[in-house]
Amino acid sequence: MDLLLEVTKSDLGIIGTAWDMPDAKGRKSKLKLWDFAGEDLYGMFSRCESIVSNVEKLLNSPVYTFHNKIMMKEPLVGGAWEWHQDYGYWYNDKVLSPDLVSVMVAIDRANKENGCLQVLKGSHRLGRVNHGTVGNQAGADLERVEGAKKRFDLVHVELEAGDACFFHSNTLHSSAANESPNPRWSMICCYNAVYNTPFDGGQSHGGDYRPVKKVPDSKILEVGARSDFSVAK
Repeated sequence: MDLLLEVTKSDLGIIGTAWDMPDAKGRKSKLKLWDFAGEDLYGMFSRCESIVSNVEKLLNSPVYTFHNKIMMKEPLVGGAWEWHQDYGYWYNDKVLSPDLVSVMVAIDRANKENGCLQVLKGSHRLGRVNHGTVGNQAGADLERVEGAKKRFDLVHVELEAGDACFFHSNTLHSSAANESPNPRWSMICCYNAVYNTPFDGGQSHGGDYRPVKKVPDSKILEVGARSDFSVAK
């Protein structure tokens, strides 16, 4: 995680091109997203055996990288992420079923004070909820969210740097603003089942299917040691 943090914060392809994602109150988190897993440090994370093989077990299918992203919630100013399901907007990318999994890797320690992930445990069983726009973000129907809160336990996903959380694309989740003096950065690797590729060939999503070649976990340190910070542009 120290290596990933050092590389990410020195990578102008990440910090120089990330865009602001205002929440309902206008507070801003930053996001950098790209589609494919390459040969750089980020690609080694999203292609590593420990992550990909476990996603394949969860979906009972070969998978490919749907996209990857770095989320940056800076101290005192980082905004909230409104309640949503990932499939709430991936549905519009012409993906027929919610057979997708996201893996959040904590780059910094994540806790309640700096706006950690919150999930409604078991809410993926609800199916897809209608989404609209909240601030500059996709947000789930708040009436449905409030109803779901009465039936599903709200869990604050507090993570140490290096911990990972795997969650289904229909899981309702959010995070609060960062009101602490500590940053909360995370990398999220998103995977789709191979049989579930977008029916328009990826035109709506901005990228087509590419198979994932898994690598040993050791490749993370090997590639990171020679990183030239030219990735994810």
